[in-house]
Amino acid sequence: MEFSSRLLEKAVNEMAQLPGIGKRTALRLVLHLLKQPKEHTGFLAQALTTMREEVKFCMSCHNISDDAICEICANAKRDKQIICVVEDIRDVMAIENTGQFRGIYHVLGGKISPIDGVGPSQLNIVTLVEKVKSGNVSEIIFALSSTMEGDTTNFYIYKQIQDCEIITSTIARGISVGDELEYADEVTLGRSILQRVPFEKSFKNN
Repeated sequence: MEFSSRLLEKAVNEMAQLPGIGKRTALRLVLHLLKQPKEHTGFLAQALTTMREEVKFCMSCHNISDDAICEICANAKRDKQIICVVEDIRDVMAIENTGQFRGIYHVLGGKISPIDGVGPSQLNIVTLVEKVKSGNVSEIIFALSSTMEGDTTNFYIYKQIQDCEIITSTIARGISVGDELEYADEVTLGRSILQRVPFEKSFKNN
């Protein structure tokens, strides 16, 4: 791809580094920005800079937050004894959109995937185990995607907490095997949360 401007080329190359954005799409986006009033581009640049510099991760659940404790964990109406374990913030948003879950979350920040070099120590697993062992948790809901990596992560965490006197459950398989949570429709995902099953049954039947 030939560029008439090195500034344009640099902007396109940076934009193309975003997930799912190829060079042609990046060029279209950059050209769109060039057509907008300068202040609009400034607003976008400022929003991205401010987010990167000021965004925090909740000290309790590791969700992305504006404050030290996220709004969900700080909400007195949420049931702090029920924790839904998810991969990342997109899964929190997907479940919250169903309006069916009133507990809190624990964001792992990924899934165990040896092929990608991701092991248990690189995820937020230790803090989850500590929560369970504190005695203030009654149920853990595993809500990772139904992939090999998701199932491996679920089972690893289960082995860490299986001696604790809590309920361990997993979302019902209304979500197709291999599907990511964020792409499930809200009705299906909501039913999967409400109709969750004991975790032990989920892997003994496989």
